[in-house]
Amino acid sequence: MFVRKTPGPRTVTLPDGSILTMADLPSGQERWVARRKAVVVRAIEHGLLSRDDAIERYALTEEELVGWIVAVSQHGTDALKVKAIQKFRA
Repeated sequence: MFVRKTPGPRTVTLPDGSILTMADLPSGQERWVARRKAVVVRAIEHGLLSRDDAIERYALTEEELVGWIVAVSQHGTDALKVKAIQKFRA
């Protein structure tokens, strides 16, 4: 089996003790739900994925990604839910 070398770590340990790997990241083919957005934000926060890599990999805009990061830092992962956008951004 061939493992492709990637820059940076392949796994990170989160503060709750769980391990996040590159394999845990969403493929980008699915619909964006709050859980998948939260995984991307956690990967960026803990150094598993850079912002530029996330933007390129998932075809996001800088504003969209920054919005996710700000929402999680201010209100937690519930702020990423589509139904909660108006509640948390008001």
